[in-house]
Amino acid sequence: MGKQNDQEVLERIKVSILKAREKASLAGAHEPDPMRADAVQWPVQCTVGPGLEGAVACESKVGYVNGTKGWLLYRGYDIFDLCAHSNFEEVSYLLLHGQLPAREKYRAFQGKFRLFWHIPKTIRQITGLPLEEMTPMGALRLGTTIMRQNQTYRDEKAHDHETSALGTDEDSIAMESQPTGHEKAVYEFIKSHTPNPSLSTTDKNSSMEFDSCYHLIAGIPTLLAAIHRIRIGHMPIGPKADLSHSANFLYMLTGEIPDAVSERILDICLMLHADHGMNASTFASLVVASTLSDIYFSIGAGIGALNGPLHGGANQEVITMLRSIGGPEKVEEWFEKARAEKRKIPGFGHRVYKTYDPRALILEPLAEILSEKTDESRKLFATAKKLEGLVIRQWGEDKKIYPNVDFYSGLVYDSLGIPDTLFTPIFAVARMAGWTSRIMEYLERNRIFRPRAIYTGTFGEEWVPSEERK
Repeated sequence: MGKQNDQEVLERIKVSILKAREKASLAGAHEPDPMRADAVQWPVQCTVGPGLEGAVACESKVGYVNGTKGWLLYRGYDIFDLCAHSNFEEVSYLLLHGQLPAREKYRAFQGKFRLFWHIPKTIRQITGLPLEEMTPMGALRLGTTIMRQNQTYRDEKAHDHETSALGTDEDSIAMESQPTGHEKAVYEFIKSHTPNPSLSTTDKNSSMEFDSCYHLIAGIPTLLAAIHRIRIGHMPIGPKADLSHSANFLYMLTGEIPDAVSERILDICLMLHADHGMNASTFASLVVASTLSDIYFSIGAGIGALNGPLHGGANQEVITMLRSIGGPEKVEEWFEKARAEKRKIPGFGHRVYKTYDPRALILEPLAEILSEKTDESRKLFATAKKLEGLVIRQWGEDKKIYPNVDFYSGLVYDSLGIPDTLFTPIFAVARMAGWTSRIMEYLERNRIFRPRAIYTGTFGEEWVPSEERK
């Protein structure tokens, strides 16, 4: 595309996002607006299901999801406005610091980002590893640990936390009985603090400071791009100072500087995936952080949780499904067979959203724009649109099943030339902003997570020698 044509398409992208906002607003207009919550007064009463479903674990100002209204907010800002007007770097600052940056602060933040794009020591170390024998997610988790060793002094010298440690299995809340001397449980919140050892090197930090957050958000794309290129037998490519965060990521993956449209669309994808409430990977990160382990180990836990097929990977399944259908003319036959066999159709339905996922509303026109590049992309997009219509007609009104973020994100990535093995790792690239923001927020009033399990086993079993056991 030429520069003038690029500008026309960029304007088309912006207009499509604002139109999607209008559609989302109309869809949720009949639902009552939520009341703003006050600071939580612990303890709280809630209905808890298996897997802690419905449990209230903390309070947060980072992000908000309202499934009946179809809302996704970052620090109070509507996701539609952010995707229409902002960029991933600015949104990362917003999530971390609670406000959009003024010009000078933004420039300083960009300077940090550009510094932390460069992780040459980490790249050298992973080059000697058998990455081709690992999945990209496994390699990404390992690479995060190596990034930690190159950034933090935490392992250089024994250090003390300014708090009394709990015993390994000590219960930190009132359990079967009330605490002695108190009618109610007393909840203590301990702010994280790790003093800088006097002998530590000056270019490293505690790994619980904002520089480590910047290091992770900016460095993980460089790490993933290097992992991808090494796995396919190519040498890693370093970042270019004159490119944006998203343009650099595509450049380091492919070796080609992307056009403005591809750059903008990937940037929007990263914003859409930056945060989404207390999902499994966010919770895993917070649990580890609450022990006052450092942020790199916490992020490693998030990557590990995201690797599970019940959390990440659905957009990869969508692409596989759309290709297997064989074209828009075969959708009805495929759908009737899938319905008869009661198969779950990937990319539809969401545990939280009972209306159209706002992220899918934004991604659908982006997928359409990118589909205009090739005949194969047009065919896949037409197949997706036909399937979406059938699913909504069958289950939308009654069962509130609509496309979710995974239905169109895979189409977008595929049209950008990104292999499906990187779909879930790119989710992690974007979610670094949300994970680190929620960790830093939680550590301001930290309390180690310690839920309970209800024992349903027996009592009074007697030990017998092995020769007498049945």
